[in-house]
Amino acid sequence: MLKNSKSDYISWIILIGGIILLLEVLFFNRGLIFSLIISSGMIYLGRKKKSKKRGKILFWGGIFFFCASIFNMMTFKFFLLAILLHFFIQYTASKKQPRKISPTLTEPKKLLEEETIVQSKPLFENVLFGEQKTPTEVFEWNDINIQAGVGDTMIDLSYTVFPKGETVIFIRNVIGNIHILIPYEMEVSISHSVLAGSTTIFEFQDSKIFNKVYHLKTFEYEKAEQKIKIFTSLVVGNIEVSRI
Repeated sequence: MLKNSKSDYISWIILIGGIILLLEVLFFNRGLIFSLIISSGMIYLGRKKKSKKRGKILFWGGIFFFCASIFNMMTFKFFLLAILLHFFIQYTASKKQPRKISPTLTEPKKLLEEETIVQSKPLFENVLFGEQKTPTEVFEWNDINIQAGVGDTMIDLSYTVFPKGETVIFIRNVIGNIHILIPYEMEVSISHSVLAGSTTIFEFQDSKIFNKVYHLKTFEYEKAEQKIKIFTSLVVGNIEVSRI
């Protein structure tokens, strides 16, 4: 019952937020879409010319105007108010009806039944700003699952040995470029989602794209004993997957 009421509450919040966003775009803030497109364009052009001073000014100016446009939206303020109100209601309810925890006594497991957890060091960390690259010498492979804010990600798979089966690379990035170098003998499946940027995956190319999703794979992918599955998502940026 509690799960259903919580689900209904979230659904109502999303529905009301969608209505407010529609009204805001159509009647109250008609320049919102234009300002978001302009700021995204400034970020994209600034990334392409980041080595020049003008490119850096465009990039950081675009980020500033993009954030300012989002923060000034009525929809953003509504969702922020809804989140605060939700935590306030939860806090009030917990004071009125404190949770009671009843301990459950069970017999201790035998040592042979205990599960062993092994922690390994990841190749990449989640970063808000900055560039990340794989080592330039031989390294031990671990599946990649990262989130990044602003920055480029470079993955060179020629310096590692892959286990049998399917290897997974999962990258979610807000603004930046992704470049992945793959050995010729490896079969690949790629799922890529992007709002604005360009895509180059082996011989497949698509430039100046807007709000697209791609699903591509090599011909022998399903039959291969060793293969790589790649999931990537970008708000603004380019992806390039090439052989090495």
